[in-house]
Amino acid sequence: MKKTGWLFLSMFLLLSVILAGCGDDSKTSTGTKDGDSKDTSDKGAVMIYGRGGDSTDLDPAITTEGEAFIVTQQIYETLVGYEKDSTEIKGELAKDWEISEDALTYTFNLNEGIKFHDGTDFNAEAVVKNFQRWAQSKDEAKFAYYASMFGGFEGDEGHVIKEVKATDDKTVVFTLNRPQAPFLKNIAMSPFAIASPTAFEKDGDNFTKNPVGTGPFKFVSWKANDMIELTKNEDYWQEGLPKLAGVKFKVIKENATRLNALIKGEIDLMDGLNPSDMGKVEGDSKLQLFERPSMNVGYFGFNTEMEPFNKKEVRQAISHLINKEELIQNFYEGTAEPAKNPMPPSVSGYNDSIEDYGYDEEKAKALLKEAGYEKGFKMDLWAMPVARPYMPDGQKVAEAIQANLKKVNIEANIVTFEWATYLEKVQAGEAPTFMLGWTGDNGDADNFLYTLLDKDTIGSNNYSRYVNEDVHKLLLEAQSTADEDKRNELYQEAQVIIHEDAPWVPLVHSKPQLAGIAGIKDFVPHPTGSQSFIDVSIDN
Repeated sequence: MKKTGWLFLSMFLLLSVILAGCGDDSKTSTGTKDGDSKDTSDKGAVMIYGRGGDSTDLDPAITTEGEAFIVTQQIYETLVGYEKDSTEIKGELAKDWEISEDALTYTFNLNEGIKFHDGTDFNAEAVVKNFQRWAQSKDEAKFAYYASMFGGFEGDEGHVIKEVKATDDKTVVFTLNRPQAPFLKNIAMSPFAIASPTAFEKDGDNFTKNPVGTGPFKFVSWKANDMIELTKNEDYWQEGLPKLAGVKFKVIKENATRLNALIKGEIDLMDGLNPSDMGKVEGDSKLQLFERPSMNVGYFGFNTEMEPFNKKEVRQAISHLINKEELIQNFYEGTAEPAKNPMPPSVSGYNDSIEDYGYDEEKAKALLKEAGYEKGFKMDLWAMPVARPYMPDGQKVAEAIQANLKKVNIEANIVTFEWATYLEKVQAGEAPTFMLGWTGDNGDADNFLYTLLDKDTIGSNNYSRYVNEDVHKLLLEAQSTADEDKRNELYQEAQVIIHEDAPWVPLVHSKPQLAGIAGIKDFVPHPTGSQSFIDVSIDN
């Protein structure tokens, strides 16, 4: 080629670069302070979700906390799921199912053409391997939810699931040892999402940081206590979904700081909005307010194995020293109601006839005297380090409880840890008293009473290590009873006993507040506390 040809080519390439730099005005991106960008092209936006704490794990089977589930809901899917705004069951990985007359056999027919993010096939054998992984582990601390929801592990006396069998690639059959009324609602829960067997067998304990599911978004990266990044699953099996190009989960610990980030356009959606800031959101045309339906309980728990909290009278005394109305007025701005039971009124089986302890210093003093602690005592009060839907500010609530206990010479030393450590230590029984809460996973009373307060779930989700044989019998009978009215009677009877034993002080049932930019479409906060962003979009 001659020199003139090279010159012409060079000029052509230079012009092309300049024109490319001008860009197409119809495809723009908005820069943010931390260097992220929200792509608003026709491929969809990348939504940035602000939250108060990091996830503990990204393997849904081994976690029990919402900061993990809000991420894993995007990566994984379950055999059956919940409707967008309720806990009514719908098909997900399974397109339909049949239940035998004796309620001991469930046959699931699976959707076809689904692949895991690593390219391997989703099929009946993958379902079997997931349930075998949990059932055969015998590790209650690791697979706490499995033990809580299915009565232990394979070979245990109370284990619900007898066998999980693939009859062909698209059919999987569950055989139960005994009927379990909420079985479908249980397997719809986030912890029982189906992961790639190839991935969890290859990665072992590292699988929690390399999650592989079938969901609408794929894992990209995780920078601890900062950011988890997911990208759109281009091979997702449901046509036209997801609408977003990706999701980033950004940790901003303080609620007020998180709101400021939203106002500045650094994030698109946030949870943990201070109730006192609701007016600020409602008064800003660039923002919108969301309220999650209440299906939770925030509570102050006792380790019933530790002195002096092994005495019912001490637990009852402290129950009379917590002013719930004052807590709601000071920290919830009317977005909560006082709790008297370990389950919310929205759940079938709630016992409204129970009379709460009520704030009463004189009754508390009399009970402490009866227990031999007339002069009071010293104790540690463990306070949550992160904002949760049922507890917007655990430290301040702890300080209010501390002040009330001091009135009867109970000196409470407030203790806290990083979130993952806090949960691990409370589960291990190290906390004498602690603040926690629970957002219902499936809308069933069993998910509150059996999961949180049955003797079978000590070491998993029964952090109070509470044991009552009468309660245990009632809860097992309720699990195995198909008649809804009879189940409700059994749950109501169990709540009477639990109220008398007072392993907790139920504090509040909250209505969690979230905020987002005005352009967010089709985001519906789910009662369970987390949901897939599969059909959420951002309209700029």
